Amino acid sequence: MFADVGVLNYWTYLLGAIFIIMVPGPNTFFVLKTGAAHGIRMGYLAAFGVFVGDAVLMFLSYAGVATLIKTTPVLFNLVRYLGAMYLFYLGVKMLWSVIRQQGGQHAHGAEQGSKILRRALTLSLTNPKAILFYVSFFVQFIDVKSATPGLAFLILAVTLELVSFIYLSFLIVSGSLVTRFVGSRKNLVKLGNSLIGLVFVGFAARLASLQS
Repeated sequence: MFADVGVLNYWTYLLGAIFIIMVPGPNTFFVLKTGAAHGIRMGYLAAFGVFVGDAVLMFLSYAGVATLIKTTPVLFNLVRYLGAMYLFYLGVKMLWSVIRQQGGQHAHGAEQGSKILRRALTLSLTNPKAILFYVSFFVQFIDVKSATPGLAFLILAVTLELVSFIYLSFLIVSGSLVTRFVGSRKNLVKLGNSLIGLVFVGFAARLASLQS
């Protein structure tokens, strides 16, 4: 499928993309938390930020910028530490909001939406593991000798975004339903926020120790 436009082993790529997207990561947990805490609409706003961030990284990968970052230790480390610091900041902020029993509900409306979108974008764009993925994974399924390598890359990118949309939609809806089910059980909500905060701190530590 799509072999005539330079895509190699499309179904293998699709299967690999599904498994990779389903591996838990900072973006996944952020979208899940947003959908559970703020509802389906805000959950999709967070997912939109992830989609835009991934699209930017995929374009940079195609343009060769991602390869430059991968092969230049200074640039790689800069992105790595920025991402680790931001994850640590989000994790500590979640834990602190639980301690103060605010639950992160102090912002509303457009201000809240703007913060969610900005955080989702930042999480995506400061993830060096995503950059390495786009550099190493995409090239395995593109025939560089094809007359239309750009079209092949676009097909793979759109496929990845569609798979991500389906999976994140499941997380958003299920997270919102779980919140409705637990209702006003504040202790359970606080426990969930605490666990996700700890997960973000763990991601920060792992990202900071990632080797270039």
